[in-house]
Amino acid sequence: MKNTALNDIHVKLGAKMVEFAGYNMPIQYEGVKAEHLAVRNSLGVFDVSHMGEFYITGDKSHDFLQSILSNDISVLINDQAQYTCMPNDKNGIVDDLIVYKFNDKKYMLVVNASNIEKDLNWINSKNNYGVSIKNESEKYSLLAIQGPKAIDAMQSLTNIDLNSIAFYHFKQGLFAGFDDVIISATGYTGSGGFEIYCKNEQAIKIWNKVFEAGIEYNIKPIGLAARDTLRLEMGYCLYGNDINETTSPIEAGLGWITKFTKEFTNSHYLKKEKENGPEKKLVAFETIERGIPRKDYEIYSKENTKIGIVTSGTMSPSYNKGIGLGYVNSDYSQKDEFIFVKIRDKYIKSKIVKLPFKA
Repeated sequence: MKNTALNDIHVKLGAKMVEFAGYNMPIQYEGVKAEHLAVRNSLGVFDVSHMGEFYITGDKSHDFLQSILSNDISVLINDQAQYTCMPNDKNGIVDDLIVYKFNDKKYMLVVNASNIEKDLNWINSKNNYGVSIKNESEKYSLLAIQGPKAIDAMQSLTNIDLNSIAFYHFKQGLFAGFDDVIISATGYTGSGGFEIYCKNEQAIKIWNKVFEAGIEYNIKPIGLAARDTLRLEMGYCLYGNDINETTSPIEAGLGWITKFTKEFTNSHYLKKEKENGPEKKLVAFETIERGIPRKDYEIYSKENTKIGIVTSGTMSPSYNKGIGLGYVNSDYSQKDEFIFVKIRDKYIKSKIVKLPFKA
């Protein structure tokens, strides 16, 4: 099992450590609810150094990525990022990821930790463009500094105006005493903030300086458990739960990152599916009766017919009610439709709602 460069710090802080995607990772420190609310209301820091970073370089980098990614990178300017996915040939998704554009000949792909080897093999198999593909995942650490106080707390660590970095844009420069650090206005919490890409050997010093700068904002270390509840409240998909090799981006409600202004892997099928409508759809729901939905719980209609399955579920720390995502037959996917989640031997009445979840 691999350790991130920050492993010793997590252990000293008393984090509960678990194996995740081949890494020893902090799942929680003081507790999921406290960590979740710290990010929503103020400031928290995640070690997500297990994520993968691939560099794509060469004259035809743009054309190559257009051919394997669902979203349209032609709209990107330099120093801009974009959420996208890699469809497979079997109507599913290889991975969802973020692509960073440095220039027309240099891009970075940030992929899910559990998919690094699979993604690399897939990308290499599609490389008919003569581009260079380098897996730099083992060299980089990644800190997600998230929350509404992130700009105020972190501005003292850089000469870059953090307010000037628009959402899903990034800059490279001085941060916490190190040059060439990538400061990206991205994250998977819905609470604003930045993601900091640095070399492994810089990670401990940067972590310590981040926490010194954040003291007056009551900064907290945050584990993967709260990362999951935060992304679920926003309705962000988690690979392996809500999307996988058998779910299409159209079924998953990712039509907004699936652009048919160009051809890409399996685009003909996906375009047809969008035009005809998918047989099943990913929906968001909240429980009306008391109960906490969990992954793989069955979903039923009011006629007591099984219509789907829960892919993600939890008790929302922000709203104190059961929330979840799940696939249901398209006929039952309309907002305000009542569905029933089977929790143990009870059928818990729930309602399909629009994302993000609200009080």
